[in-house]
Amino acid sequence: MSKHFDAIVLTCEHGGNQVPKAYASQFTGAAQQLASHRGWDIGALAVARGLAKRLQAPLHFATTTRLLIDLNRSLHVKGVWSQWSQPLDAAAKAALIHRHYTPYRNAVQQQLTQLSQQGQRVLHLSIHSFTPELNGEVRNAEVGILYDPKRAFEMKLAHALVAAVRTEDDSLRVRKNYPYVGYTDGFTTYLRRQLPAARYAGIEIETRQDLITTAAGQRHFIDTYTRAIQSL
Repeated sequence: MSKHFDAIVLTCEHGGNQVPKAYASQFTGAAQQLASHRGWDIGALAVARGLAKRLQAPLHFATTTRLLIDLNRSLHVKGVWSQWSQPLDAAAKAALIHRHYTPYRNAVQQQLTQLSQQGQRVLHLSIHSFTPELNGEVRNAEVGILYDPKRAFEMKLAHALVAAVRTEDDSLRVRKNYPYVGYTDGFTTYLRRQLPAARYAGIEIETRQDLITTAAGQRHFIDTYTRAIQSL
């Protein structure tokens, strides 16, 4: 595998914008938002699937819109619910958590825990995408690598991945902890509290959405990321 890690697990928390029929009425008039970056991480699942195939790594993914319940947020955080799902009553929210949120997160955590308990050093890559412009701010990067700098194993891999992606495509602006920081609330942040720092590295790869909306763009980043990861 690599001299730095023994296993790779891929996840994609925002892989689709599907609304289950039972909740369709909550999203009346929200088609534009569902189709936008607010509804899902455009292109991310295609990249994640390509990487899983090329790296022969397991992939966990979700295709229900993040606007129903955000699998990358903790339940106590306001952002786990959107303006469309926040009005649901407690019973409806509990049903969403039971059906969509808990099974996904438990399945990922169970696999990572099992690998860690076997003594393996695991690289968890959470695949995302970001909008080129948000609230009037133009993002000045094509790729972001998100991580926690307080965890030595994770930071070493993240820095190596940044350098490797730049080597594979020197036209890309690859930034660390951008356009978000990797140690605020999120699934990897939660998992860091459950798994040993010496055997778990949770790194998020963020790709600018306009670059992976087409099959050609997706193939380019699948190729670039695959070569970069294999070089670590």
